[in-house]
Order: sequence, then structure tokens, then C-alpha cells
Amino acid sequence: MERVSGKVAFITGAAHGQGRSHAVRLAEEGADIIAVDICEDIASVPYPLGTMAELKETAAMVEKLDRRIVIRKADVRSREQLDAAVADGIAELGKIDIVCANAGIWSTDPFNEMTDEAYFDGIDVMQHGVFHTCRATLPHLVERGEGGSIVITSSTAGVKGYPYLAHYSMAKHAVIGLMRTLANEFGPQMIRVNCILPTSTLTPMINNVGMWQRFAPEAENPTLEDFGATLQAWHSLPVPYNEPVDISNAVLWLASDEARHVNGICLPVDAGFLEKI
Repeated sequence: MERVSGKVAFITGAAHGQGRSHAVRLAEEGADIIAVDICEDIASVPYPLGTMAELKETAAMVEKLDRRIVIRKADVRSREQLDAAVADGIAELGKIDIVCANAGIWSTDPFNEMTDEAYFDGIDVMQHGVFHTCRATLPHLVERGEGGSIVITSSTAGVKGYPYLAHYSMAKHAVIGLMRTLANEFGPQMIRVNCILPTSTLTPMINNVGMWQRFAPEAENPTLEDFGATLQAWHSLPVPYNEPVDISNAVLWLASDEARHVNGICLPVDAGFLEKI
């Protein structure tokens, strides 16, 4: 069954990780894709971000499924770049039905040691970037008059405060507020806006030594397994982290007509983290 057949999805941060997974999963279910990524590193981020080569790999994966895809280099911190990517995608594919505001970064420091650069990069990508993504796409959804689905990637850090992640938690809390406002403002036009709250998900964001050291400090040379053991203790399910497809399946559901009356929710995909006793 192709649950999003004939629809077009605009996805940020699509070169690898969750964004790539969302592009492939939606394409598997019939969607064409407009995929954007910064395709360069940010100095305050302690791991490699997506590259143009990876974005082209995402395109090849989608095309292998006999779906169309438009890729563009675009930084979500720039409204102009997002506007251009939206315009190019619509020119080629005709419309946008689904918006996945997925792009995100991670860095970690004690609050009193966090640099202004790291703070503003985090806020600009994960808070302002979501705002820019919605501003770039909502006028088209409204003009078409056929509704739509916006899925914003928040986090369990959007409802709880993690130490050493002040900027990350601030941004992830903020986009929930934006989602709730947009859900009320655009719901009458059948434009649904929802958030997903993942727990840690196995992407380059967490699969790096800096993250392992922060959350498994007792290990002299921490590994992914050490990090995973720490995470598993936080979950009621016996799993250390999500795979990207676990988030993509939730995105697919929220984007599909199966969720046609679902608006303004925060959907945890968290292995029971938020409800663990």
C-alpha cells in the first residue's frame, strides 16, 4: 500500500541520518521528494555534517524506488536559500504536500562553558531553521488550498531538560510552541502540524566519540556500546536507541491520510523514556 502516493515531501537535513531515512521511507510509500541539506560543516559542531556526495546518494536511493527527487544545497538558517529550494522543487514537481522540518545539530558543554558560537549555531539551526522552513512552505500550502502535513522534529529534550544541552533543549522546547500555534492557525485550512519526540537515534549526531564521552564518562575510551548501555538504562524498553526508520515510520503516519484528523500533537518515539518510572 502506498500511503502517500502522489504527494510531494520537502525534507531538510536530507543528506544522511533521519532526513535521508525520511526521504527513502516516504518514497517507498509513493511520494516524490524535495531534499535539501547544508552540505558543509559548522565549526561548533563536533562531527561531520552532510555532504553533497551524501545528498546525491539520497537522490540515488529515491530514484531506485522509481520516484522523482530534486536536491538542493540550502542552509536552514537562510530564508533566501530555503525559498529558492522550495521554488525550484515546485517548478519541477508541481507542489508540496508534506513538510519535514528535520535538520538538526548537536554539541555539548556545561552551561557556564558553552561558547556563544555553539549557542547561536544551535538556536539558529534547530529553532530559527524550523521557523524558516515553515515560512518558506506554508504560503504554498495555503495557496493550493488542499491541506497538508508539517512534521517538526523536536526531541525528548523538548519536554525535559538534559544537562549540558541548554541550546539544544531550548530549541527543541521552542519548536513545540511553534507547532501548537501553527496547528491552531492553519488547522481550519486542513494543514496539520505535529511534532515527533525521538529519544537518541543512531545517526552521525550520536554515533561519535564526543557524544559517547559526555554520556559514558566513566569509560576511559568509550565506545558506542558503552554509550548504548547508558541510554538503555533510561528506557522502559530493552533497547539503547532508535534506528532512523523508527522515526521515519512515525513521519510517514503523520504525513498520511491515516492521521488526517491528527493535529497539534507531540508523538514520542522514545522507547518509553518519558514514561519510565
